[in-house]
Amino acid sequence: MRYKNLFTPVKIGSLTIKNRFAMAPMGPLGLSDSQGGFNQRGIDYYTERAKGGTGLIITGVTFSDGKVEPQSMPNCPNSTFNPVHFIRTSKEMTERVHAYGSKMFLMMSAGFGRVTIPTNLGEFPPVAPSAIPHRWLDKTCRPLTKEEIHSIVKSFGDGAYNAKRGGFDGVAIHAVHEGYLLDQFAISMFNQRDDEYGGSLENRLRFAREVVEEIKARCGQDFPVILRFSVKSMIKDWREGALPGEEFEEKGRDVEEGLEAAKLLVQYGYDALDTDVGTYDAWWWNHPPMYQEKGLYRPYCKMVKEAVDVPVLCAGRMDDPEMASASIENGDCDMISLGRPLLADPDYVNKLRAGRVCEIRPCISCQEGCMGRIQEYSMINCAVNPQAARERVTAYEPVVRAKKVMVIGGGVAGCEAARVLAVRGHRPELFEKAGRLGGNLIPGGAPEFKEDDLALAKWYEKQMELLNVPVRLNTEVTKEDVLAGGYDAVVVATGSAPKVFSLGDDGKVYTAAQVLTGEKDCGDETVVIGGGLVGCETALWLAQHGKKVTIVEALDKLLAVNGPLCHANKDMLERLVPYHGVKTVTSARVTGYADGVLTAVCGDEEKRIPCDSVILAVGYREEDSLYRELEFEVPEIYLLGDAKKVSNIMYAIWDAFEVANHI
Repeated sequence: MRYKNLFTPVKIGSLTIKNRFAMAPMGPLGLSDSQGGFNQRGIDYYTERAKGGTGLIITGVTFSDGKVEPQSMPNCPNSTFNPVHFIRTSKEMTERVHAYGSKMFLMMSAGFGRVTIPTNLGEFPPVAPSAIPHRWLDKTCRPLTKEEIHSIVKSFGDGAYNAKRGGFDGVAIHAVHEGYLLDQFAISMFNQRDDEYGGSLENRLRFAREVVEEIKARCGQDFPVILRFSVKSMIKDWREGALPGEEFEEKGRDVEEGLEAAKLLVQYGYDALDTDVGTYDAWWWNHPPMYQEKGLYRPYCKMVKEAVDVPVLCAGRMDDPEMASASIENGDCDMISLGRPLLADPDYVNKLRAGRVCEIRPCISCQEGCMGRIQEYSMINCAVNPQAARERVTAYEPVVRAKKVMVIGGGVAGCEAARVLAVRGHRPELFEKAGRLGGNLIPGGAPEFKEDDLALAKWYEKQMELLNVPVRLNTEVTKEDVLAGGYDAVVVATGSAPKVFSLGDDGKVYTAAQVLTGEKDCGDETVVIGGGLVGCETALWLAQHGKKVTIVEALDKLLAVNGPLCHANKDMLERLVPYHGVKTVTSARVTGYADGVLTAVCGDEEKRIPCDSVILAVGYREEDSLYRELEFEVPEIYLLGDAKKVSNIMYAIWDAFEVANHI
């Protein structure tokens, strides 16, 4: 069998895990009830990943101390608030997880400290080791007292004991990682104390040491305790993170201290290190967008593995099975943590084991359904998998009578509608006017950093094949075709068209899609009009290929209208644009393009920008004309995707799933 080394057992302490895959911890917002236990949604969510073959399930962060930071994270489980209820709901969940041969760890946190999400802070003052600036707000944090530290340590023991009673096989500590409270104590930049919790590295790690010692004392030495651990901080300054390849002076924890910390933490009793790099000041490292390379933590994990004698877990865009297998073989790590890939496809591990790699639904690292929704709506979901964290309420509805359904448009909305209809037992037929499926995924996936967009298009092609959905390519559907087809229902997902306008010399004015697909050559110097997501990504890609690019944006900043983007994606893209030499002109109104010069007005000033071409990235317009022709001719008709309202991949897929699951 290929990738066999990913399916060999591994031990954490005295506990044996059946394979090398762990579900990485992801914020469990929306998975708790009002009493601090796991709700049915949370139980189903974790059980589904165990059913899918994952060897170790690590929950998202939970809290045991409710006094120091009662505001830390809304709607997350709490292992000490109502112990009997927490144990009861946990037991129901762990029993189901264990039925599939998986093990389960509860992730426990000391708190957020200076990185508490502003919307969750309320009237409570933010806390930290010392009086330091809050990450997001213009506030100074209040230093924790020693009594509060002792209280938090005790709560870890109480919470871990309740977790053990609830059937958890171990706990994961969150974290000397990403700049959370324990990490703030461990990093001298944040920890300016002069008591026994500050100063030397050993003193700064005392909090983390007392936590593991307390848990082991309460739960026994053979109860596994693992630690989420960042070996390097990537901090240039307060609220300033470094980009990949950038030369900078590390203000947080450097690798040398990180490796020394790793050795001490293992000496203190931690049974495994779940390793990454970064902090909230550079959080595109801990939450890597598509602009980060795949497997970005591997070199750091290997250094940690060579320094300690306990298992090392490695996450960070590790969904390529070739990379994962090689990482185990080369000694980079002992286990592969999958976070977002298991949101996208809970059956990832079983599909890989069965040799069905082409059936694994790809994560596109957009972070719109996970981190973006956590930030904005306090719930975890997935852009490409509408059932993630909603397994029961979005279960496929059984078909009473199979319908013949015409689906017009082969973008993500049309493909998702056809897929769901076929899964449920209907008879969809898919029509696409282009020569391949995917719609805007095709130009969108042209940059190397967007390769997973193309993988998603390929996945939909494979799904149509497996589900025996007839696909008619190069077919533009007319009103007459629809009415003559004898269909029981019609889904119109005809997408959108790029907005265009005349600039005078239009011979060298192209749409972003034309340049991305190679239909048009933009020359050596180009101007991108529009600083939204499409414009910035197009400009970045062209700059990475040696083009001289200027972005001209009408608003006062880039990425002003593409929300809610995950801040990790948005912040990284904002910094990558100037880092790669892209010039920007904001608050500008373009007035014309002639003789190789674009003119734009900024306030009272006229700017003249020489360029070989102009690329329009000013948005898309709904293409709903066919629907309007059919609206009163077809009894059961639905409008989906960009044709309904120009939006993003997530809402195109989600709306399509919702409608197709109830036809």
